[in-house]
Amino acid sequence: MAVFGNLADRLQETFKKLTNKGKLTEADINEAMRTVRMALLEADVSYKVVKDFVATVKERALGADILESLTPGQQVIKIVQEELTTLMGSEHAEINMASKPPTIVMMVGLQGTGKTTSVAKIASIFKKKHKRPLLVAGDIYRPAAIKQLEVLGEQTGIPVFSLGDKVSPVEIARRGVEHAKQNSHDMVLIDTAGRLHIDETLMQELKDIKAAVEPDEILLVVDAMAGQDAIKVAETFNGELGIDGLVLTKMDGDTRGGAALSAKAVTGKPIKFVGMGEKLDAMELFYPDRMASRILGMGDVLTLIEKAQANLDEQKAKEMEAKIRSANYTLDDFLDQMAQIRKMGDMKEMISMIPGIGKQLKDIEIDEKEMARIEAIVLSMTPRERQDPSIINASRRQRIARGSGTSVQQVNRLLKQFDEMRKMMKKLNSSGMLKGKHLHKDRTKKNGKKKSSGRSPMRPGGIGNMFSKFLGGK
Repeated sequence: MAVFGNLADRLQETFKKLTNKGKLTEADINEAMRTVRMALLEADVSYKVVKDFVATVKERALGADILESLTPGQQVIKIVQEELTTLMGSEHAEINMASKPPTIVMMVGLQGTGKTTSVAKIASIFKKKHKRPLLVAGDIYRPAAIKQLEVLGEQTGIPVFSLGDKVSPVEIARRGVEHAKQNSHDMVLIDTAGRLHIDETLMQELKDIKAAVEPDEILLVVDAMAGQDAIKVAETFNGELGIDGLVLTKMDGDTRGGAALSAKAVTGKPIKFVGMGEKLDAMELFYPDRMASRILGMGDVLTLIEKAQANLDEQKAKEMEAKIRSANYTLDDFLDQMAQIRKMGDMKEMISMIPGIGKQLKDIEIDEKEMARIEAIVLSMTPRERQDPSIINASRRQRIARGSGTSVQQVNRLLKQFDEMRKMMKKLNSSGMLKGKHLHKDRTKKNGKKKSSGRSPMRPGGIGNMFSKFLGGK
């Protein structure tokens, strides 16, 4: 992901230098902290937040147990990860659910922050958790705001309550909640009007809506790309209205990310959701510890697993695992697997969550056209050819190229890469990795040092290259 891009690179480079040292001195720690301080300030993190953060990390890092540790560099990284997690809120903050449904969520914010889209995205998250949300179109001022919410409602399969733009937002909110109670909706998400800037009229209207519906949760939507301005907006809304949490949007487009690191510390309010893209499934619950791991290049396996569980067919996954273990993986399986993975969201974001592999492939550009070409080539084959690619001779390759609108060279490249992929899977299977065993055994040299008996397929030249080839990595 783009968010924290520069910050992550700077921090990872700094800590790489530390881990390369066998023993750390106080001078090493001071130099590292200077780099961390500059990296955070350049990421647009609040000066006071940076000052306090660096002081805490430095104090812990200079402890005797760190300097005398066998792995001091790794210990410092652990401290930074823990302090980053604390800075962003320590634990995931849940929505305040009503003891008696419906739970009323009031969404507020300035224009242009992605508030209306966020309403639908968050409702969609709870729909997947078996809730019955209702969207309330309370923005009567922005042209096409009501229509936008209705379209989003159709796309997500979530009903929208609207009274047009001639009724007051306060009345729309009140009647929307009544409609939800009468129709067994257990969640109500109210889209309120924004302004280009904070003004008394906006705040008074929001206060009136709050008084009318008594929301269980008020979420402020802020644009992560606004940097410190986003924090100022959050402080003002919290002082005037009393918010319960933040939704940071456009996190995929901001290479600084200072708002995410400063928000909790400055406002005292937790970040509850982060928008990672324009697609309707590109909204995530915010976990401080997972975000800290992403910043430090450690991946985010838990979020990756949750996305897979939410989007992938469990039975198909089991069948695929069995085929891989039995070395019976076909081009039909590959096509099906690619379609399943694409349902999880942005491919580059998925790869960035994989520890080790994600870091190695972070600069690869994912070519969607290349994926479409691969699909066209495979679909131009006969069922028998997809089951047994070894029968595809020269004349068959020419036919497949014509049918898919590609060249024979592209067909040849796909077949070669698929063959390499099957060999790699066979190697993983025979090594015991797919059975949860160690990747390869160690053998002891005469001097007592251990040496790997074989090259790990998980190295960049192994699965990393396989990913990059198939995804069109440049």
